[in-house]
Amino acid sequence: MNTSKSRFDVVIIGGGIMGSSVAYFLKQGDPSIEIAVIEPDPTYEYASTVRASGGARRLFSCPENIDMSNFSIDFIKRFPHVMAVGGEPAHIDWIEQGYLFIVNGDQALRALEENAEIQTARGAEIRLLDRAGLRQLFPSMYVDDLDGAAYSPRDGWCDPSGFLQGMRKKARSLGVDFIQARVNGFKSSDTLLNGVSLSTGHELGADILVNAAGAWAGQVSAMAGMYLPISSLRRFEHFFTGHRKIEPLPYVKDLSRLAFRPEAHGYSGGLVNSDEPRGFNFDVNHKYFDEVVWPALAHRFPTAFEGAKCHRTWSGLYEQCELDGNPIIGKWAGHHENFYVVAGFSGHGMMHAPAAGRGIAELIRHGRFETIDLGRFGYERVIRHEPYRERGIL
Repeated sequence: MNTSKSRFDVVIIGGGIMGSSVAYFLKQGDPSIEIAVIEPDPTYEYASTVRASGGARRLFSCPENIDMSNFSIDFIKRFPHVMAVGGEPAHIDWIEQGYLFIVNGDQALRALEENAEIQTARGAEIRLLDRAGLRQLFPSMYVDDLDGAAYSPRDGWCDPSGFLQGMRKKARSLGVDFIQARVNGFKSSDTLLNGVSLSTGHELGADILVNAAGAWAGQVSAMAGMYLPISSLRRFEHFFTGHRKIEPLPYVKDLSRLAFRPEAHGYSGGLVNSDEPRGFNFDVNHKYFDEVVWPALAHRFPTAFEGAKCHRTWSGLYEQCELDGNPIIGKWAGHHENFYVVAGFSGHGMMHAPAAGRGIAELIRHGRFETIDLGRFGYERVIRHEPYRERGIL
């Protein structure tokens, strides 16, 4: 254990982008708060953050998700300055090249149009495209089987690893303790959790505990007796190149779950299998690109990807909220009131980390959400089994 302290005001379990964000916003709001972040692997080899695609978009239907994206994208744009330490800017490599959601079918198109009204009302710049509009903007795309698209030109992507390291470095510079250990259990009284026991054999006392353990959040909460409908879903990401240069593309996503974006001199992306068995599996299926991803790419962009070549494949985890795909953000009301959860983002964690971290910090410090009302993402909906889902969007 890399600290001599045995008690903190707040102990955060999980040192990825979410836990680091909570720590940063707590310290920014009150420099006197003593915070420990517990992270078993400071290399972040298997962390979902560094294996993410880095996308950040406003194309959601739930107002809370749109509002979180608005704040987070602005935060990412200001990241080099805001996260600077000792005058050295933080690197995040934001690329504002847009997002494109493509759909077929009347029902999907109506959902896209209705969502665009909500997005526009909340400040997003959205262009609805018909087949002709798609063909004009993206001539390399096969569009005959599409009925429309939503294009958000002010969205984009960043470097997830730079995002995490910059946030972590800034939090440490503000006095946050990062402790290399694994949480093995909780100390508790009738109404409160009093601290954690660690794999190092040490115990830490705490007034507040935050579960930001990502794909492992369900296991962490189970140790406290709290059920979270969060599982880990393996996904593959691929770096590939086409055989012919085409027009600059945005981050392209369709409801078959094919999603990819430009990356250096090639592209990064894949196609998620939602039927993948849940578990902590990081094995790589090197046939997946040729058997599943390439046919979808070659169909949608035949000129560019008929001869696509995959150069690298890696696996990562989605922290899948099986209730409704939306995150759980809030405290364990009616039970251990000082135990907070910020997890279950189902692939949207990196893009919403700044807003979610700020939200939990507000809830801890003020007892309420002060900027974005995230109350509908609270744990109460799990207890009542009342899903709050996105509409027409994955």
